[in-house]
Amino acid sequence: MMKRIVSVLSIALVSLFMVTNGWAKSDPFPHRDKYKDVPVIESQALLEKLASVNVVDVRSKYEFETLHIKGAINIPLGSPTFAAQVAALISSSSKPVVFYCNGGTCKKSYKAVKAARKGGVNGTSAYDAGIYNWAQTYPQHSVLLGKNPMNANEFIDNKTYKARIIDADKFEQMMGSRAMVLDIRDRIQRDLQLFPFKESRAELDDMESIHSYVQQAKKANKTLLVYDKVGKQVRWFQYFLEQQGVKNYYFMKGGSEGYYEAKLGKFQIKAPE
Repeated sequence: MMKRIVSVLSIALVSLFMVTNGWAKSDPFPHRDKYKDVPVIESQALLEKLASVNVVDVRSKYEFETLHIKGAINIPLGSPTFAAQVAALISSSSKPVVFYCNGGTCKKSYKAVKAARKGGVNGTSAYDAGIYNWAQTYPQHSVLLGKNPMNANEFIDNKTYKARIIDADKFEQMMGSRAMVLDIRDRIQRDLQLFPFKESRAELDDMESIHSYVQQAKKANKTLLVYDKVGKQVRWFQYFLEQQGVKNYYFMKGGSEGYYEAKLGKFQIKAPE
């Protein structure tokens, strides 16, 4: 109990010194105000320009291989050579670059534009509606599990996905000897551990570790409790869990940012960046 109190207090103290943008649930683009200097492109405009731009997916390789925009290439934002790869892409094709991620509460597309600028690459933009919005709107221009057009029968619908979502309180209640907690946030997304000494960490691109943890949970008949940054990556991780025949698993609503909001919202403390 004392460790949990200390953990929450630590998060509160760090959060107090983090300058972050508010999270408006009703706003489909809650981070646009913070990234006002980042040019954005809407869905219809991107569709019309597909042949004349380089579309770059800045998510993990695993997410990209699960679902991506047809013709897109994958340059993970966390790559140490991210800006150099973008510069090389522009140099070889002379087409402008449009970055995208999972959209909505995901900030990676905005951060990609800023990272490119920092590396001397200008003229890029963000498709901040993200891949899920795109796939729903333009399935003929989407690749799901290597297939184009998308096979609707292989797409995990909202009902199936939401059945695995639990809030922060329920997530904590389920922790214990019969559960395994797994943090799948990318390296660049990680701030504090939510549950020190009670969780394991593995990025989605580290499938060897991911597979090991999942098999451990499955073999021991433990419930797998998974969280990411904002509740987007788990959607694509669900495909792997279903393929592996995992029956007992749940995702934390809103990821680590959802946890901060649920636990510290009454103090009006914003989630760490």
